[in-house]
Amino acid sequence: MSTFLEEIIIYGAVFLLCAIVVGWYLWAQLKGSKKVGEKIEEAKAAGLHEPVSLHPVIDVNTCIKSGACVAACPEEDILGIMNGRGTVINASRCVGHGACFHACPVEAITLCIGTEKRGVELPHVAQTYETNVNGVYIAGELGGMGLIKNSVEQGRQAVENIAETIEKKGGDTLDLVVVGAGPAGISGSLMAKKKGLSCITLEQDTLGGTVFTFPRSKVVMTSPMELPLYGTVKLFDTSKTELLELWTDVIDKHGIEIKEKSRVERIEDEGEIFEIFTANGESYRTKRVLLAIGRRGTPRKLGVPGEQKEKVAYRLLEPEMISGKDIMVVGGGDSAIESALLLADDNNVTLSYRKDKFSRIKPKNNEKVLNAIQEGTITMKYNTNVTEIMDNAVLLKHNEDDSVESIPNDLIYIFAGGILPTKFLQSIGIEITKKFGDAILKH
Repeated sequence: MSTFLEEIIIYGAVFLLCAIVVGWYLWAQLKGSKKVGEKIEEAKAAGLHEPVSLHPVIDVNTCIKSGACVAACPEEDILGIMNGRGTVINASRCVGHGACFHACPVEAITLCIGTEKRGVELPHVAQTYETNVNGVYIAGELGGMGLIKNSVEQGRQAVENIAETIEKKGGDTLDLVVVGAGPAGISGSLMAKKKGLSCITLEQDTLGGTVFTFPRSKVVMTSPMELPLYGTVKLFDTSKTELLELWTDVIDKHGIEIKEKSRVERIEDEGEIFEIFTANGESYRTKRVLLAIGRRGTPRKLGVPGEQKEKVAYRLLEPEMISGKDIMVVGGGDSAIESALLLADDNNVTLSYRKDKFSRIKPKNNEKVLNAIQEGTITMKYNTNVTEIMDNAVLLKHNEDDSVESIPNDLIYIFAGGILPTKFLQSIGIEITKKFGDAILKH
């Protein structure tokens, strides 16, 4: 009898322990789901839930709620687990790392660009990075994948594919011309050297391409990457200056030829050969072309009177050299916010944004700029548009009542995004299509 009672007590204790564990697990799941649900509502209220460009799409029928995608994402609150399945929280903050895609153990994530309502224009690019024009390839941001690490990887892969298609016959014709010396262009140039291709790289500005236009203190790399002829770059929280120094060292060491201030005006297809013409009158004949020019090579202008004045700029290079000025920064993205913050300590900064709240900036930037506005180091003008730029002032229209305000001004920095070089691409014959939720990366 005592043995029977002992067995009942043991089994009862085991059952109770299992019930406690299961109950705690279900309570934790419920609590976690509630928290994620609250974050989603906050994201919707802030306009961050809907994707802007590249973003993850989760197949809920395949997801096994491992949480690997959440742990792998280096950004904050992009993904979460709700009701036992992965879900997107702040889709508009996704910057295309692709870490969630690679981390998912059951291949339940696809990286897509555009949505059913909002399309994104992209050039036609195959998996080999070749466009519909045979011999012309595209890598990096122009093809839809931003982020330095992704661009470096694409530049490397594109040239690996190019090398497989070229027959070495010698002669004066180059094997490859790389257009753009940003992350994808530098990586592609290094891979061309590694593959023994005759190659020259043309850059309309200076080494580093669009990276060089970032404010000096901007962090541009947060995870390791593979750089051809160098190996794994294990640098975290790397500044623009440090990264450019690394690139310059590798380029100099391996004798990579980069021609700066060489803006490509047109590319003519002569059958198996392309002839490239630059703005400074030079021309190059090549078997293959890699376009790594990015989407923001041409800044979007406001189109208002006075925008041609010398005090107008579309990038900030030396913020520490500017002090005691009345400055206006136009825009609501990370570049605008970071520039305004860098200038605010030593200048009178006004930030103009056409919407009533920030919706596409990193959480840390959002926190910093809101604190600066509250403390009065930045004067915020929501729901406004610049209507005219004068010598000593800027006219600002308030969209709510159409009133116009004149604000004293010495310098104005405009961060209104970039324009896809559609005409240039179409002149080559490259097809441009609008993507509405199309997959960029899928298993």
